[in-house]
Amino acid sequence: QVQLVESGGGSVQAGGSLRLSCAASGHIHSSYCLAWFRQAAGKEREGVATIYTGDDTTNYVGSVKGRFTISRDTSKNTVYLEMNSLNADDTAMYYCAAVPRNPPCGMIAEEYASHAWGQGTLVTVSS
Repeated sequence: QVQLVESGGGSVQAGGSLRLSCAASGHIHSSYCLAWFRQAAGKEREGVATIYTGDDTTNYVGSVKGRFTISRDTSKNTVYLEMNSLNADDTAMYYCAAVPRNPPCGMIAEEYASHAWGQGTLVTVSS
């Protein structure tokens, strides 16, 4: 069973940057969808970015395109979310998730519900 642990959250001013990490324990093979989600206070969980381990194909929600980058380091079994040009709307708890499946990798939380989620890391952006 894969377990995920996020880190890297914190407080930053608008326009700043953060890099989130998600360390996985357990085997993530070449047909996994890895994803970052976020949930702001009072809002539903939203898919932010996905990466497919078979070919590193990535996908982003429109509001973060050009600002966020998802990547992974197979040697460290870690997936990252590089976040630039942060604004107040990016304030949320960020979660990583993983599920074994073929592409395309979806951004619906229920698609990952049966497998692995991290505990979350809080990102606060002040204006």
